[in-house]
Amino acid sequence: MNLLKIAAYTTAIVSASFVATSYAATLDDVKANGAVTCGVSQGLPGFSNPDDQGNWSGLDVDTCRAVAAAVFGDATKANFKPLSAKTRFTALTSGEIDMLPRNTTETLSRDAQHGNFPGVNYYDGQGFMVRKDLGVSSAKELGGAAVCTNTGTTTELNVADYFRSLGLEYTVVAFEKADEVVAAYDAGRCDVYTTDQSGIAAQRTKLADPSAHVILPEIISKEPLGPMVRHGDDQWFDIVKWSLNCMVDAEELGISSANIDEMKGSDNPGIQRILGESGDLGQLLGLPNEFCYSIVKQVGNYGESFDRNVGPDTPLGLSRGLNALWKDGGIMYAAPFR
Repeated sequence: MNLLKIAAYTTAIVSASFVATSYAATLDDVKANGAVTCGVSQGLPGFSNPDDQGNWSGLDVDTCRAVAAAVFGDATKANFKPLSAKTRFTALTSGEIDMLPRNTTETLSRDAQHGNFPGVNYYDGQGFMVRKDLGVSSAKELGGAAVCTNTGTTTELNVADYFRSLGLEYTVVAFEKADEVVAAYDAGRCDVYTTDQSGIAAQRTKLADPSAHVILPEIISKEPLGPMVRHGDDQWFDIVKWSLNCMVDAEELGISSANIDEMKGSDNPGIQRILGESGDLGQLLGLPNEFCYSIVKQVGNYGESFDRNVGPDTPLGLSRGLNALWKDGGIMYAAPFR
């Protein structure tokens, strides 16, 4: 190999190494900053929503706090940055946030262009809501309708595919901010509000008269919602992934925030491993071995988070459905701690 070829080869190796390691210090940055910074919605009840004092709660918020508990042993070391659907990916890729647990659907293009999805924290599908006085009982009757939705979402693409497949005309009324979409629908600027079914349940609570609206039966898409992280940092990907897996596996093993201290004395090898009583699984991630104990103790298992934020006893009133554990007839399934 001549000198020119050697130089070119060396340059290529160095460039590839730089790309691979350019974001490989997320954990170090998070520790230096003293908190995990998470991109969340601009206010979606049940998933990420602030109260009047600016305190955030929701299923996505719990996902972020689980990572904070894993890294710091303190779930309160989490900062929340509200982002629109349009700006969320730029905030992630630019390093403005450390992770994006913002009711975001995994798709091939997003996976390839914007970041990696460590897991799913809510399995969903897109639906439609209309006023009862419209007299519509099926989305197939929506020809000529004006449809309100968010810009920068899979929702727009799904609507286009659905109406085109039925040969129906429609008009899109789109806004960047979710509250703008809800306000426009509530004011009668459009006939239909469409988003994920969970989002419809959440935004319905903001309407002047929620009882005057009905959710149509059709579900027109698959929407696996979950957190995102940047490309190029396998360690951080694994930390977010196993923080989510911890909550799911803990529920399956019967470990909750209420009984976790008692469970530490269990002779079940699986419980010993997940709580860091045996083995060094946490160290493999660069975390304390008891990272999952911290998550469940402070945030709860997946079922606790679901019930607290979106379950039947909340304003959203959602059943577990697909989000039930696999052993209970759902598809919520996490790899084992081993």
